[in-house]
Amino acid sequence: MAIIQSNECISPDIYKMSVTFSGTVLPGQFFMLRAWDKDPLLSRPISVHDYVPGKVTFLYQVVGKGTKILAKLKTGDNVEIQGPYGNGFPEITGDLCVVGGGIGVAPLYYLVKHYKEKKPNGNCRVYLGFRENAYCVEAYEAIADEVILDIGGIITNQLRVQPDEVVMTCGPEIMMASVAKTVPLENVVYVSMEAHMACGIGACLGCTCETKSGNKKVCKDGPVFLREEVFYV
Repeated sequence: MAIIQSNECISPDIYKMSVTFSGTVLPGQFFMLRAWDKDPLLSRPISVHDYVPGKVTFLYQVVGKGTKILAKLKTGDNVEIQGPYGNGFPEITGDLCVVGGGIGVAPLYYLVKHYKEKKPNGNCRVYLGFRENAYCVEAYEAIADEVILDIGGIITNQLRVQPDEVVMTCGPEIMMASVAKTVPLENVVYVSMEAHMACGIGACLGCTCETKSGNKKVCKDGPVFLREEVFYV
């Protein structure tokens, strides 16, 4: 059980929650959150937005009963968190290009921050696409070398990748598929997949996805995959 330090609405239906946690967290990993007894049945998988020793932060969108309950929690309330789960984004030696769409921008902030901490002289460019309301843009601008923003359009239309950049993306599957097709094959591309999850540890097989090398579990084998594994470019 974790104690909520803050839980605020930062944009319509978008909340940022920080809770107590001590442990090791990698960019791209997620937790299973629960603040109810039996209804809804399943916990909610929420990706890590940020982490500092003693505190993990989640950025989530209110879309159903579970997230509506999470949004009503106050500072000092308890919330059950299990994790971190998943393989996360790998550390890289070259420059980084990040592409996020909608609530898919959530796990990319900790990725960029972690990258700049490990490689302060490395170059990191960030593409952020939103349908209507943008959020967290200033936070990205504070840590990235360049931020390209698109509201209401198609962010991948603006995507320009340098030969030495590694691309990491999270967002709607149609956007990530576009990234996979747009980026030259010479560049390495990692995608963070989303799926309905029941357990978070691969036991229930509820989040199985088809890959080039057979069916895999998004929660355990992912959520981060190489693009050629899931989009067959």
